[in-house]
Amino acid sequence: MNEENNMGSDMEQDNRLKERMANVKHKILVMSGKGGVGKTTVAINLALTLATKGYDVGVMDADIHGPNVPKMLGIDDLRPDIAEDGISPVLVPPRLKVMSLAFLLESKDTPVVWRGPLKMGAIKQFLSDVFWGDLDYLIVDLPPGTGDEPLSVAQLIPDIDGAIIVTTPQDVALLDSRKSVSFARAIGMPVIGIVENMSGFKCPNCGEVIDLFKIGGGEHSATDMDVPFLGRIPIETKIVESGDSGIPFVLEHESEAADAFEAIVDKVKEIVEVE
Repeated sequence: MNEENNMGSDMEQDNRLKERMANVKHKILVMSGKGGVGKTTVAINLALTLATKGYDVGVMDADIHGPNVPKMLGIDDLRPDIAEDGISPVLVPPRLKVMSLAFLLESKDTPVVWRGPLKMGAIKQFLSDVFWGDLDYLIVDLPPGTGDEPLSVAQLIPDIDGAIIVTTPQDVALLDSRKSVSFARAIGMPVIGIVENMSGFKCPNCGEVIDLFKIGGGEHSATDMDVPFLGRIPIETKIVESGDSGIPFVLEHESEAADAFEAIVDKVKEIVEVE
């Protein structure tokens, strides 16, 4: 009897998930082969740029062990409304809906000590039980690597538009970014393109551009792997400050990084909306 009840409950959750995702026009996963390349920075600035262009956008933080999306959006003190019939995501002006495990932790210092099944259950619940409503875009910020979470999200979400892979120009990061491309192809998921982050630093005093982590590696990897190159984002102190202050750098009107990201978002829109 219990097995029958569990099966019925699982089927109901699966049906809710399909219904929620049917109301989302475009689903994009933001992933990286390794940590520390600015994946979450790219995810939230992508989402916010789309929202400021008049799109209804959801951000799902699937990084269970390091859920930093709320902090980087300046909403880490807010909480979603939870009822028996579902969860209302946190709303961010102008048109952003956000869900993260960080909202549900007892404190900002609480670690998430979970094995795979618990993590997969939380991700499935974010997809099936959150009131996402009608969205133009759902941006999913994945943890680094090609493990349980990326695989589960890719298998759970129907009709994914594809993955954006974030890398730096360093050889180590590039090696792992190529693995992310191979991962996507192995599970039949399109690759929207590669973003080269931390690509050059302009000295604020003399204006000289210094290639701290080299430059051009992301573009070379995209060419070698036959996937689109979306663009490169330079290093700016404002990006670091924005991550800590909760004000995404795309809101800076005099920023080379913001201009670069605007061009990247235009390419992403062109690829997913044409397809």
